Amino acid sequence: MKDEAKDIAAEPIEAQAGLDGEAATKAAAGKAPAKKKRTRSKAKGTDANAALEARIGHSFADPNMLMQAITHVSALKSGRKRGDSYQRLEFLGDHVLGLVVSDMLYHAFPNADEGELSKRLAELVRKESCADVAKSLGLLDDIKLGSVGSSADARLRKSILGDICEAVIGAVFLDGGYAAASDFVKRNWTERMHKPRRPLRDPKTVLQEWAQGKGLPTPVYREVERTGPHHDPQFRVAVDLPGLAPAEGIGGSKRAAEKVAASVMIEREGVGGSNDG
Repeated sequence: MKDEAKDIAAEPIEAQAGLDGEAATKAAAGKAPAKKKRTRSKAKGTDANAALEARIGHSFADPNMLMQAITHVSALKSGRKRGDSYQRLEFLGDHVLGLVVSDMLYHAFPNADEGELSKRLAELVRKESCADVAKSLGLLDDIKLGSVGSSADARLRKSILGDICEAVIGAVFLDGGYAAASDFVKRNWTERMHKPRRPLRDPKTVLQEWAQGKGLPTPVYREVERTGPHHDPQFRVAVDLPGLAPAEGIGGSKRAAEKVAASVMIEREGVGGSNDG
């Protein structure tokens, strides 16, 4: 009877052992690969972060700071605050950039007056200049966006490139201090500072002052043509001055097209003063 009892008692233990073996098999077949997958995914993310830091030129003590700098509001999960996106860092980076570039200009152009320094500063810290820096660093594909259409993604990334660049500056400043932020700005703005990519003075202003000096009336701008879809129009504008052939320019807005038209006439007529650098 005792032996039978032992056998009966042993059955659930053996069955349990079988179950344990099955659980172990499942764990080996299911859980272990999942853990490896997470490990591979984490390693891939770490490599991507390292590559991004290498392009930026700063190794972050707090990697989350960099991730925040490239995260758009649309990518935030529900419950997270807008402050978890790049927006606050952009605010900070904008002012850090202005301070560093102002210091660079002050020392690079010792004979420039306040007016010229202000014009140079405005040119160097404008959103388009920041976007150019972001493009040169390859930040376009690093921006984290929410679920929107692929074509909208591309447009949105391009439109916020300048903001992202300023946010990165803010992140570098918080993570590494003023010296680190200053090094970043100097690496990416020194060449631009010595070789302005746009006229430092508005071409429309230059043309108007030139016309007045010649005794001519104020230049007249007129829309010649508008093409493209409503959300992305292209304007062709002509500028007229008595005794001169019209000059035309094309741009994504009337003002942009007017500036191009003025620049065309300035270059054609040999007008000086469009670049006081």
